[in-house]
Amino acid sequence: MKPPHEHPAGTSPLLVLISTGPQKYREYLLASISTRYRIHLVNTTEPSWESPYLVGSTVVPTTDLEHVSAAAAAVAAREPVHGVLSWDEARVHQAAAVAAGLGLPTTDADAVWRCRDKHQTRAALAAADLPQPGFALVGGAAEALAAADRIGYPVVVKPRAAAASYGVSLVRSAEAMTACFDFAAEATVPHMPDYDQAVLVEEYLDGPEVSVDSVIVDGKVRPLFVGHKRTGFPPYFEETGHTVSHDDPLLADPEFLDVLQDVHTALGFTTGWTHTELKLSPSGAAKVIEVNARLGGDLIPYLGRLASGIDPGLVAAAVACGREPDLTADRNLVGAVRFLYVEHDDTVIDRVEFDASALPPQIDRTVVLAAPGDVVSPPPRGLLTGRVALATAVAPTAAECETALDAAAAALRIVERAADGRAGGGAS
Repeated sequence: MKPPHEHPAGTSPLLVLISTGPQKYREYLLASISTRYRIHLVNTTEPSWESPYLVGSTVVPTTDLEHVSAAAAAVAAREPVHGVLSWDEARVHQAAAVAAGLGLPTTDADAVWRCRDKHQTRAALAAADLPQPGFALVGGAAEALAAADRIGYPVVVKPRAAAASYGVSLVRSAEAMTACFDFAAEATVPHMPDYDQAVLVEEYLDGPEVSVDSVIVDGKVRPLFVGHKRTGFPPYFEETGHTVSHDDPLLADPEFLDVLQDVHTALGFTTGWTHTELKLSPSGAAKVIEVNARLGGDLIPYLGRLASGIDPGLVAAAVACGREPDLTADRNLVGAVRFLYVEHDDTVIDRVEFDASALPPQIDRTVVLAAPGDVVSPPPRGLLTGRVALATAVAPTAAECETALDAAAAALRIVERAADGRAGGGAS
């Protein structure tokens, strides 16, 4: 990606960004934001790939609110800060607290934590009588078994405060519960509280899952991108792809939009960006799976930009700075992403590449995620970490995107490293 436009000091708003996430998934946001905002990065390490997009940086432990607050205050002491932003699940609460401390636009940090802690989310939605699966908070496998008996198998067992579907599994019987409980209990995100009850047992909802990326200004929810999720490797919920259509009918469904608004109102979320996940019944009625106080991952907002022309980085930065976001769409297309995996556990990578000559014009990007020497496995051993490449596509229809992504998958070549260190057999 190209470096940002140069800005004379003080001529564009200054945004404090807390953490960035992986380059291959998040650079597109920095590249956009830096064209209209000056970015000061607060991160746990010195900037590397981020450097061309920054006007400054501070290195502190970013999961520690005291350190992050001090870093942002030092920036604000030199010149006015216009907004604070984070799209990192483990840092969104700190960002909200820092913004509030500086008197900048934000949702109350307690409401952001209500999204981070999935049990608090469930409790708030239950108090408002909003549609969601039945649930129970448990502290051990015996409690999980009792909860599953009450709810009825199959159930979903998930960590109270992890991310990206890690630690989540579908449990169809009592015999499978203990292993799945342990998997969920051990999957919490670092630096979360040590809960006595850290696992949720939930009713399994059979139906398609969608995500909605929205901006919220003065409590009003403005949904932008609806993603249709593809999962694989059961009984886990590995996210293997997403499709985003600009003219998705859910964006014009009054009942769906009412649920979305009511959920944010119940959670007290007033300002910022959220990524809400819901399950759809055969009748189309939606039940809430979770609400994340950040931009969607897995390049979902990027797909929204491909499909609509609405720039998620600029929208998120505008809301963080108290500016009216530009939500003007200039196209009506479909964007999709597919993640690709090795076939066998403990595959040692020599190289991963795509045959460019076999890629159709609908392919937007191909990205290699695994480096030479990496040892990777497909799920379940390689949940989240087993992806070796991804491809994105843009076309007038979802079917055209899928055809293009099939071609990209066929064009992928994974060359394994043999025991003697030389390139061995390949898999595609």
